[in-house]
Amino acid sequence: MLDLGWTELLLIGIVALIVVGPKDLPGMFQAVGKFVGKAKGMAREFSRAMNDAADQSGVNDIQKSFKAASNPMKTAMDEVKKTTENATRDLTTVDTPALSPERRAQADKIREKSAEMATARHAAEAEAKAAAEAQATEPTDSKPAKPKPKPKTKAKAKTSKTAAAKAEDKA
Repeated sequence: MLDLGWTELLLIGIVALIVVGPKDLPGMFQAVGKFVGKAKGMAREFSRAMNDAADQSGVNDIQKSFKAASNPMKTAMDEVKKTTENATRDLTTVDTPALSPERRAQADKIREKSAEMATARHAAEAEAKAAAEAQATEPTDSKPAKPKPKPKTKAKAKTSKTAAAKAEDKA
């Protein structure tokens, strides 16, 4: 869009006041406002038409499949989450006091299972997040670090020379 500051707008206003005159200035601003409103409306309509065309041509489906291919773990977790939410929503609509004792027990078991699934889903999401963070922090070099060779000490060499020198002195 246009990058106009306050000083530019003030200059445009002064020039418009001089050129148009103070009597016709409000009418000119009204006409400019209508023009800008029509332009924005046309831009909204164009954007809406482009989105509708993208929906009809299947671009959104392709976009979803690309997202699923780029992050399969998240896609799987989203499916588990959706299934769990649907099961939980179905259970909340069941009126358990009106059920027979057998059905009530089954509904309670299903509620417990859905709670377990939700807990497992949260644990899996946390594990996936931790794995992604660990993978992001791993160094990219695949070469293992070479162990440093042990330095030879000169002290041992000197002591062996001095021991040999002492043996010669005694002889």
